[in-house]
Amino acid sequence: MRISTKGRYATRLMLDLALHYDCGFIPLKAVAQRQNISDKYLEQIITQLSRAGFVRSARGAQGGYQLTKRPEKYTVGDILRTTEGSLSPVSCLEANGGTCEMAPTCVTVEVWQQIEDAVNSVVDHITLADLVKRYHEKAGGDYVI
Repeated sequence: MRISTKGRYATRLMLDLALHYDCGFIPLKAVAQRQNISDKYLEQIITQLSRAGFVRSARGAQGGYQLTKRPEKYTVGDILRTTEGSLSPVSCLEANGGTCEMAPTCVTVEVWQQIEDAVNSVVDHITLADLVKRYHEKAGGDYVI
């Protein structure tokens, strides 16, 4: 399993919004500059996050984006599944992946299941609030994500 640029940038975008949670609406251009990510690419990602109900937007001079919930309510797993889809290492474990003809005797599926469980355990137990805390611990908050 490999996390794409989209998933990584979505996590950085959400973290940036979490870091500025109490600052009102944040212009996407400001996030793009801080994160050194194309604002055009962030527009694509923010649309997906908005449709999922993770962020809300406001137009105008004071417009931008903000989280719809507190940072502790979002997990890295939520963000990655929204942008990446399934985090399963193999299609036979996915809900709509169908059944492999080897399923009745397959022992390797147990390995894939353990990998999936391990990944889910990590990403589903790290919140944006945890990342904000880690951010402030690294280099006194001067660390660039």
